[in-house]
Amino acid sequence: MTFLRTSPRTNPRAAARLRLATLVALPVLAFSVACGGGDDSAGGTKKDDVIADVPDASPSAGAAKDGSGPSAPPAGKSAFYDAQMKYVQCMRVKGGYKDFPDPKLSGYLDWTKVEEIASKPGQSEAYKGGKNRVCVPEMQAVMDVEPERDEQKAYESMLAHAKCMRDNGVSRFTNPTMSGGNAQPGGDPNPASPVIDPDSPTYKKAREACRPKLIDSVEGMQ
Repeated sequence: MTFLRTSPRTNPRAAARLRLATLVALPVLAFSVACGGGDDSAGGTKKDDVIADVPDASPSAGAAKDGSGPSAPPAGKSAFYDAQMKYVQCMRVKGGYKDFPDPKLSGYLDWTKVEEIASKPGQSEAYKGGKNRVCVPEMQAVMDVEPERDEQKAYESMLAHAKCMRDNGVSRFTNPTMSGGNAQPGGDPNPASPVIDPDSPTYKKAREACRPKLIDSVEGMQ
């Protein structure tokens, strides 16, 4: 919500999101971005047909009340989008990826396009803040102002996506779970030794068909 790919067969979307979160994590921060296999498809919650819309990001009351000192910046959509644009511009100018895509209007990265770049030989640093990780400070700034995620909507979105993947031939794709109030992604039942091939035609076709089920805040997670 380790930074290294555990296997060439690991779901690239989940691996990418895990990279982004883990790379910039500091000891004093606890990020909820997680990459897990969840329970086997035989288990998990059976709320199958709920599809969430993209939630509106409302500004938080993070400013200091008396204006006498620094406080957390507001995490509204505009601040988030602006921070993401600075990261994108850094990736283009300093990071070595001149075609790095604009963020979506929601402020979240367009993971489909990022993955297209990163999947090319020698281009994996598109996941890591650019060459020599030069854009990690900008990446951290994005995470600092990311709007608080509606975990129930995140769960419902990933659940609808998991059901869609199974309905489209990826029978072992597992449901997401809720842990400590946080939505944890589903996917391969055994991420350490994957049994789902993300390069197979069936998987690629299912992913394309089911992509609309995922809201922007969880698109890179499952």
